[in-house]
Amino acid sequence: MKLLAILANGSEELEAIAVIDIMRRCGVEVIIAGLSGDCIRGAHGSMIGCDTVLAKCDTAAFDGIFLPGGLNGSLAFYDSTEVQNILKKMYAAGKVVSAICAAPIALAKAGVLEKKRFTMYPGFEKYLNGKEYTSALAETDGKIVTGKGPGAVFAFSQHLAAALDVEKEFSAVSAGMFLPL
Repeated sequence: MKLLAILANGSEELEAIAVIDIMRRCGVEVIIAGLSGDCIRGAHGSMIGCDTVLAKCDTAAFDGIFLPGGLNGSLAFYDSTEVQNILKKMYAAGKVVSAICAAPIALAKAGVLEKKRFTMYPGFEKYLNGKEYTSALAETDGKIVTGKGPGAVFAFSQHLAAALDVEKEFSAVSAGMFLPL
């Protein structure tokens, strides 16, 4: 399994690093792509190095995509034609499309949340075109995986692991991390 994690300036560090780390522990090859460079400044000022820049990625080589939240990062995904096109292509190809916190607004704009059950951080309804989200920590509907916010990283990771067919590996990883799931 190969997962593309896109980070932008203003992405939520906890969500990005926790999910990337857990997926890697599950044996998923995660490539971190910076939206506008090979290093991003997170929502709380941390600098995060990326493996590459998004423009250099062959997105067809990935089994899924992950977008962390953070207001400014999520708005960057929402406004990026490149990210929007990638989301549409991956969804159309039946690949896993995932986002946590405010980042599901980018999924809504790309049209991949139509008639889907999803969750997200409250307060961004104006970006959803009338779609309603649940209050669950994490949701999976088909190949769409969403999470509510920073406190949902473990539940979200469990859902993402299942969607990527590494559920068994997640069970072992979560036991080793003493996760109360």
